Amino acid sequence: MHGLNGGRPIIISVVNQKGGVGKTTTSVNVAAALARAGERTLLLDLDPQGNASTGLGVPSGNRRPSTYDLLVDEVPISEVVRQTDFENLLICPANSDLASADIDLVSNEKRSFLLHDALRQPSIDKLDLDFIVIDCPPSLSLLTVNALVACHSVLIPLQAEFYALEGLSQLMLTVREVRQTANPALRIEGVVVTMFDGRNRLCQQVESDVRSTLGDLVFKTVIPRNVRVSEAPSYALPVITYDPTSKGSEAYLQLTTEILNRHPNNRTKSEGPHD
Repeated sequence: MHGLNGGRPIIISVVNQKGGVGKTTTSVNVAAALARAGERTLLLDLDPQGNASTGLGVPSGNRRPSTYDLLVDEVPISEVVRQTDFENLLICPANSDLASADIDLVSNEKRSFLLHDALRQPSIDKLDLDFIVIDCPPSLSLLTVNALVACHSVLIPLQAEFYALEGLSQLMLTVREVRQTANPALRIEGVVVTMFDGRNRLCQQVESDVRSTLGDLVFKTVIPRNVRVSEAPSYALPVITYDPTSKGSEAYLQLTTEILNRHPNNRTKSEGPHD
C-alpha cells in the first residue's frame, strides 16, 4: 500500500522565504534519499530558477511541459512528470515561465488551490507515489501559498546565522494564516539547521536558540557546511550519489531517516535510507 491518506502520497513543502539557506539542496537530497529508501518520490520544482531540476539532470532546454503548465494551463500531472536517472525518483521540472505565475494567476478565483487540485487529480494514482517533495521559491509568493495549501507539512531549512529566527517567525505567521483559511491540517514537519560549522560560536549559539525556542520541532540532524554538498549540483547529482561518504551525504541520509520515522504508517520498508 503506497502513501498515507487512503493511498495518497505524503506532500512535504520545503519552505524558507530567504534565499541561500540550503532549501533546494535539502529538497533534492531528501527526495533522493527517500527514493533510495524504496519510497516512490516526486520532486516538484516550484522555483522559477529551476535549480532542483538542474540538480537532478533535467537540462534547461528540456523542461516543457513544466510546473507552470500544471498550474496555469491545468495540464494533467501525468503529462508533466518525468522519470529521473534515479530509481523511484520522478520530477516535475520548472522553467522561467514560473516567474510570471503570480501575475498570470491573480484573476483566477481558485488561485491559491491550483496546486492542491493538481496533486489530487485521479491520474496521480497511477504514479503510485509515497512522497511528494515541493521545492518552493525563496519568497512568500502565490507559488509558496499554493504549496502550503497543497501540502500536509512544511520542512524548514534554517541557516545557522544571526537573523535566522527573525525570518522564521514571519514564516510561522504565514503557516498559521494558511491553516486558518485554507489548510487546517497543515503542520510543521520540522526545522533543520543547515550550513552548520561546529567551530563557529555563532553557529552553536543559533542552534542552541532554535532548539530552546522550538524544542522537538527541530530535527536532531544538522546539515554541515560541506564542499561536496556545494559541488554536487554542478554534476547534476544529489550529494548522496556524488559522494556517498561525505559528511553532507551522511547528514541528509540521517535527516531522511528522521523524516521517515515521523511517518511510521507510511513505511513500505522497515529500514531507513542507509540500507
